[in-house]
Amino acid sequence: QVQLVESGGGLVEPGGSLRLSCVASGRFSSIDSMGWYRRAPGKQREFVASITRGGSTNYAESVKGRFSVSRDNAKNTVSLEMNNLKPEDTAVYSCWTRYISTTYLPNDYWGQGTQVTVSS
Repeated sequence: QVQLVESGGGLVEPGGSLRLSCVASGRFSSIDSMGWYRRAPGKQREFVASITRGGSTNYAESVKGRFSVSRDNAKNTVSLEMNNLKPEDTAVYSCWTRYISTTYLPNDYWGQGTQVTVSS
């Protein structure tokens, strides 16, 4: 089983920046893709960004050009640099990973999340 611990959320004014980080630990064969999802109040969880082990990235249209995802394979960490934040970015941001278990099966797992609030 994998554990994900996020950090870096908080309150920021519109136009500001925040950096989220996540570290994966536990028992697994390997970490495949990592990324971020978010859930705004009253809405369903939505995809934000992802990055493969090889470094290929994918972003939601709403964050393209403002957010940047990166990872450190050696440390099993993923980060999300968020710039030019808008009030509509307010949400609980959860780290996500697709990992390969010790029995070599793929699994998806989400962390508990960290709150990001964009408000003046």
